[in-house]
Amino acid sequence: MNASDIITMLKDRQPTILDYEKYRKYAILLPLIEVNKETHILFEVRSKHMRSQPGDICFPGGKVDQEDPDEKHAAIRETSEELGISEADISEVIPLDYLVSDSGRIVYPFIGRISNVDQVSPNASEVDEVFTVPLTYFLQTKPNKYKVDLQVIPEADFPYELIHGGENYKWRMHQIDEIFYQYDGKAIWGLTAKILAHFIELLKKEPFTL
Repeated sequence: MNASDIITMLKDRQPTILDYEKYRKYAILLPLIEVNKETHILFEVRSKHMRSQPGDICFPGGKVDQEDPDEKHAAIRETSEELGISEADISEVIPLDYLVSDSGRIVYPFIGRISNVDQVSPNASEVDEVFTVPLTYFLQTKPNKYKVDLQVIPEADFPYELIHGGENYKWRMHQIDEIFYQYDGKAIWGLTAKILAHFIELLKKEPFTL
């Protein structure tokens, strides 16, 4: 195969994320609701019986199934299932920036409006409780930020003899920011806080009236 054949083969190809098919895909909804004529954000407290992150505060969401036509549909479906509301009560769903993580996940966040909030009946197998926080709180409150170092630990049979420096190889250490919002005794952190902070940054870039 010569260079011209390679160029012909690949010239119309659209790039995507390397190993995209191996990533686990999740969709999340940041729900906006109205409380006493004021915009609030709704959060869930994960059931303490969940295998993953029990008791953590999160937004509704979950894995994108093969049956889902797209990520938006998955976010609406998961929100409907977790909050016990009709999909018709979820409207004006708009995508935020998606995240690609080192842990092999792609997370697709959306914002959307939820009506008929009095009909919310959380799925007890997944959700211990729901609560809301006024949007103005996050617009006026700067989160606390902490550094987390991620350590590289090769497996026992790692072939050190094949790399320069061997067991003394200088691995590049990776550091991430973990941010925390605290409201009424509840700590919002992790992926939920990251998506929330992204949403607030978008709002602050555009002039609007509270």
